[in-house]
Amino acid sequence: MFSQTPALTGAMRALRLDKANSLSLTSISIPHPPANHLLVQVYASAIQPSDILNAHGGFAVTTFPRVVGRDFSGVIAAVGEGSPSTLIGEPVFGTSGSTHAFTVDGFQAEYAIVPFEGVALKPEGISHVQAATLGVPISTAALIVRRAAIQNGERVLVLGAKGAVGSAVCTILGPDVHVLKGIRGPGGDVDTAADPQLKTVGKVDVVIDTIGITALSEAALDILSKSGRFVFISAPKNVTTPQLTIKMKDFYRNELSLLGVNSVSKSIEEMAILLGGIKGPVLEDYVNGAGRWTEISLDEAVIAYEDKTPGKKYVIKII
Repeated sequence: MFSQTPALTGAMRALRLDKANSLSLTSISIPHPPANHLLVQVYASAIQPSDILNAHGGFAVTTFPRVVGRDFSGVIAAVGEGSPSTLIGEPVFGTSGSTHAFTVDGFQAEYAIVPFEGVALKPEGISHVQAATLGVPISTAALIVRRAAIQNGERVLVLGAKGAVGSAVCTILGPDVHVLKGIRGPGGDVDTAADPQLKTVGKVDVVIDTIGITALSEAALDILSKSGRFVFISAPKNVTTPQLTIKMKDFYRNELSLLGVNSVSKSIEEMAILLGGIKGPVLEDYVNGAGRWTEISLDEAVIAYEDKTPGKKYVIKII
């Protein structure tokens, strides 16, 4: 049995949500890792759309007070009983799953507690700041690809292909899958603004919908081939009971599948397995094409949470 390393003492800074719409930078005690857990010194943490939603009360599961932040990159600073002390100093990254930032403290703090199997080793080819932006989009994309059982040679339409998850899906699928990028405006394989009925696409084996616009989703259902799969991760915003109309006879006769994917329903350990299974060069390709993130400090983070500038993305650099 491995022994627990000496605990770090003192205070740390953390972004804490005391209730919905009440986020502040505060000082709390550095936590001690219990058995089979790690203390991670957080180097960076991205502010993902689901973090902003969480800060505004968008997740009923969240308990308060709660340190926010789903994604992280950093180094192991201490280990609890049952974990080898040789791990100290290892660079790691990861994401929350169903717990961190919701029912246990998240990662927008100087230190965080993570289960022993809840981290993945950070690839050498990416920085901590880059790794801190990967967790939610890459793990969600990996869940989508797994759930849809995508095979080489299939035609896959990705709606919202320029977004974080959409571009992650395109990167993960690689050259052996015929990926069609659906975006608003020029630059993709189909302009969903100019062709909302997707008449120029033809039949596809899989549709991955990352944006959740009902009319576009229904058009995408109509172009699925026999045994086609439709995967979605989003729903219309500001609609109490969004509805999706399905042509039931066509649906069953063509043996279609409608699949939902929700990364918040998974464990942090499962997320770590998914992230660890993606090769470093693939992650490098993704971060190089993901667009610019604005680096900020913890002192600037509360204001960044309220910034509604379209396309603006923030990553908190703590070290």
